[in-house]
Amino acid sequence: MVTTALPFGGSHAGARRSGASPALTLTAMSLGFAVVQLDVTIVNVALKTIRSSFGGGIAGLQWVVNAYTVVFASLILTSGALGDRLGAKRLFIAGFILFVVASMACGAAPSLLILIGARAVQGIGAAILVPCSLALLDHTYREPGPRAKAIGIWAGVAGVALAGGPVIGGVLIASVGWRTIFFINLPLGLLGIWLTARYASESTRSGEHPLDLTGQAAAIIGVAALAASMIEGGAIGWSNALVISGFGVFVVAAAAFLALEAWKSGPMLPPSFFGNRTFTAASVVGLLINLAFYGLIFALSLYFQQIKKFTPLTTGLAFMPMTAVLIAANVAAGQVTAWLGARPPMVLGQAVFAAGCFFLVLIGADTPYTNLWWQTVMMGVGIGLTVPPMTSALLATVDRTQSGVASGILNTTRQLGSVIGVALFGSLIANRDQFIPGMHLALYISAAVLLIGTASAFFCIRDEQSEVTEGGG
Repeated sequence: MVTTALPFGGSHAGARRSGASPALTLTAMSLGFAVVQLDVTIVNVALKTIRSSFGGGIAGLQWVVNAYTVVFASLILTSGALGDRLGAKRLFIAGFILFVVASMACGAAPSLLILIGARAVQGIGAAILVPCSLALLDHTYREPGPRAKAIGIWAGVAGVALAGGPVIGGVLIASVGWRTIFFINLPLGLLGIWLTARYASESTRSGEHPLDLTGQAAAIIGVAALAASMIEGGAIGWSNALVISGFGVFVVAAAAFLALEAWKSGPMLPPSFFGNRTFTAASVVGLLINLAFYGLIFALSLYFQQIKKFTPLTTGLAFMPMTAVLIAANVAAGQVTAWLGARPPMVLGQAVFAAGCFFLVLIGADTPYTNLWWQTVMMGVGIGLTVPPMTSALLATVDRTQSGVASGILNTTRQLGSVIGVALFGSLIANRDQFIPGMHLALYISAAVLLIGTASAFFCIRDEQSEVTEGGG
């Protein structure tokens, strides 16, 4: 039978037989990633309002953000393995349902503690959505060029949500109230669930990835202990016995996790993956760029609201220039990766981001916004150029049946970076009298880790053809 190509590598014959649609599958996967990213940044402009409703200090606000990312980071690996075993489509739908239900609970939360708990449940849904969406894209778009373009669109839509979160949140809070920032997930979720059920084809199942419950327990304990220690260190002091004990728990749990993964015959984090230098470098870049970006978004949101006295709406609008360029950079990165490979946009993106951090380090309490906006634009360009090629480069190093686990590893490192960034930078600015010096230190740290990421990409990232020649995979 002669088939004709659909956008990005599908075929009319396959679509007629199964009812599948590559374009609508991409739409559904993009919606799944979009709600995950939206709920990372949309909360930032609501922090002052949430604090007014429930009370609490900076540490409580950090937990509103990090309860989500801690669970997200801890469970992605297991979710990726489950998607490979059970089928990414059915697990993606289940994760979307859970995410929507948890969002409704966040919007209806009567106290800060319940809000934090509901955010943790949201994190479970997010941990399912991200690796399964990537696995379904990898299943749908099998050729390197179309896959790079599809991932660029997937990341671009999520970039809209990520960068647009503060703007959307500011408008919703100003017009209705902070609870609507969670209720917005209901229509988006219902659309994504329907599109997936109707138009996505199921991924190839593999029984090679058994559940690693002991490793999962060690990962949860380790990530939670690290986040708690860094958050509470800023609130009660870094020399406090509880903080020091928390770091000790993290070290023991991390060591136990690594030992378990090296010992097990079916680990959820296969050590062999890291024998590929491109896979390792992409994972390192994911951790470092998320540390800088999400940490700075949290810190800048509080700077605008607490130091500059911006309203939630004005705070959201302050991020508008970054939103516009991030969207454009995401889409452009997919095209550039298809033409030139992953390394050039990754190197350029991180270098631009680092330069923006250096320029922003002169920030002060009286700095006018006209002297601040263009540095946030550099941040948007940086992460927009980096994430799509980073994702494509990593997925190209593994067999398609392992794409769920591979994407799980990448997103685990990225979310771990987010946890560290929010916890560390939040701790640096927890004391109002030290807010500006803490902000300066956060910017120096961001620039340093981004330069490390730039070097990692330059020296270690190889294009897909090189990986095949070298036998990587």
